[in-house]
Amino acid sequence: MATINALDQLRKEPELEWSYLSPSAELKPGQRTGKFRLENDQLLVDATGQSKISVQDYAVAMIDELERPTHVRQRFTVGY
Repeated sequence: MATINALDQLRKEPELEWSYLSPSAELKPGQRTGKFRLENDQLLVDATGQSKISVQDYAVAMIDELERPTHVRQRFTVGY
């Protein structure tokens, strides 16, 4: 029996408006810079191959999406 994950379930609900924000591989407290990158359904890495974002900047990205939706019915990610 196949397990249906939350994203798959959301995609099956045409009447719902949703956005699915995925953090970088490393999510930990740090400074709020307001300078980060957004990408669609792929992990963001920097020039050294690290994938990270502070909790503070993750929150900024989430609030930005709530105030000005640009990823409706999409999964997106945030990272440096």
